[in-house]
Amino acid sequence: MSKPDLSDSEYTSRQSAFLGQLPEDSLVLIPTNPVVFRSNDTAFPFRANSYMLYLCGWSDPEAVLMAHRERGKWVTTLFVQPRDTKAEIWEGQRIGVEGTVSGWPVDQAHSLEDIADSVTSHLDACTSVYCIPGLNPELDELIGRADGAELADPTPILDDMRVLKSKEEIRLMQESADIASASQIAAMRATFPGIGEWQIQSIIEAHFTTCKSRWSYQSIVGGGENATILHYNSNDNEISDGELVLVDAGCEVSGYASDITRTWPVSGKFSDQQREIYELVLKAQLAGIEACQAGSVWLSMHRATSAVLAQGLIDLGVLDCSVEEAIGDDMEFNGPYRNFFMHGTGHFLGLDVHDVGGGRQGDKDEGPILQPGMVVTVEPGLYFGSWRTDIEIPDRYAGIGVRIEDNVLITDNGPVVLTSNCPKTIDEIEALVGNNG
Repeated sequence: MSKPDLSDSEYTSRQSAFLGQLPEDSLVLIPTNPVVFRSNDTAFPFRANSYMLYLCGWSDPEAVLMAHRERGKWVTTLFVQPRDTKAEIWEGQRIGVEGTVSGWPVDQAHSLEDIADSVTSHLDACTSVYCIPGLNPELDELIGRADGAELADPTPILDDMRVLKSKEEIRLMQESADIASASQIAAMRATFPGIGEWQIQSIIEAHFTTCKSRWSYQSIVGGGENATILHYNSNDNEISDGELVLVDAGCEVSGYASDITRTWPVSGKFSDQQREIYELVLKAQLAGIEACQAGSVWLSMHRATSAVLAQGLIDLGVLDCSVEEAIGDDMEFNGPYRNFFMHGTGHFLGLDVHDVGGGRQGDKDEGPILQPGMVVTVEPGLYFGSWRTDIEIPDRYAGIGVRIEDNVLITDNGPVVLTSNCPKTIDEIEALVGNNG
């Protein structure tokens, strides 16, 4: 297990800020995720609980972070797997208790074998237990025996902290964005008519691996009609000459995610119809980015992109109504433009791809107030799947799907696009596609 590229002081300051908001007679228990099996005894690659990563950076399975008060101060304890030669022969060396104490930002460490006795002894002295249930059945059972202690959810407090990124976190997110941007460029250069979606996926993810990162979600590589399916990830079709390919892919660095979408023609040249839709989506995306101003409500970003897309669909003859009628209710966005743009404009980004932050204080309907240090995605799109039977798809645009997504840092001086190294203008894309020179 590699230690995340964050300073110990970053972790200890987070711990202090979190614990300082709790009653002094509280007990905190943060378990990591369980190992999940894909078939028989073959496990999926393990990914730690983001709250565990946030508080101490521990990324191995079977661990619990505990915090309790002792002699007037908070003490943090990490329960980990003990050293076990037989297990390590098969699964790799464990950090063990001694390595945890010397190498991780916690006050002390114990074997997981001791957790029942330790937790039981502390339960009697606390009135509140802050724990994330459902991740560790043994821990849930222990807590269930507590007499008189109130069970509390630590995630709202931690979410309010996680949504505002520190300088160290922004550095890692910029690194993640740079890797993901370079992977898109490599894929554009290698694209040719007839290429397989899986081949583009392999180019993208090989670059992640080369840069010692891994994907932050399953890569979406949709060619032709598949670009009109929002979460398509079969990635098993060839892409014909004249078709677009939509690539939505990101990686994570020390747990911090990037999330980029680009759309390009496999032939290297946009058709007139493709160009019309692409330019409209790009115009909407730029308006959405400009709306990412500190002090604005979350919904302002979606309103900005929706206004551009609705007007554009009217100008292109797809819709025959006013902009207001196309958008519908100002809060519900239930007008006919939603037939072609059926998702939100973006989401928060951080240790999770769809990161925490939606519950922050602000108008319930308009969403949280954007603040410096937040990182969001801006990703409008238009989708004209000819396979759809619920609406009439204009023949001119049938089979076209376009989405453009960037990662944006909110600052006092306006939005900063972390993924600005990834080309997105038509001229830039046409100059890159198929150009391996």
